[in-house]
Amino acid sequence: MKKLIFLFVLLPFVVVKAKAQFTISNTSTITIAELRSGDWPLQLQRIVKHNDTMYLLTFRDKQYPNNHNVSTLKFGNLVQLRYLEQGLSYLMTADDGTEATYKGFSIKRTDDKTVDRKTKKKTAKFTLVCTDEGDVTDIQQGEADALVKAIKSL
Repeated sequence: MKKLIFLFVLLPFVVVKAKAQFTISNTSTITIAELRSGDWPLQLQRIVKHNDTMYLLTFRDKQYPNNHNVSTLKFGNLVQLRYLEQGLSYLMTADDGTEATYKGFSIKRTDDKTVDRKTKKKTAKFTLVCTDEGDVTDIQQGEADALVKAIKSL
């Protein structure tokens, strides 16, 4: 009988301790668009943690070609991610040297001197610069098209 009472007195403390060790978190990471892989990755991911959703654009910083310095640009919600889509969409129709500046990043269009054989136009690239860290990457025209399409589908 004493063992049974002793068990019921200690059991709640053991259960509380066990509960603290085994917390279940509802977290998932989904790759929305993998535009480049390998040494120079460029991918857009959605991270869901409990009820919060965050988006990450992961890329390799081109300022350090000898180091594999992978950087991320965080978007707190879908509205912030849409600014990236709107900026890229606008810059696709803009002139060489046009820049779209936002709170956490800026995008600048630069046209290459080479002409695309199919479209007979200069190929464009978009330079993404993170304001806080200063990380830089280039996004080619085809990658920008795929990124805009992926964001619009969300």
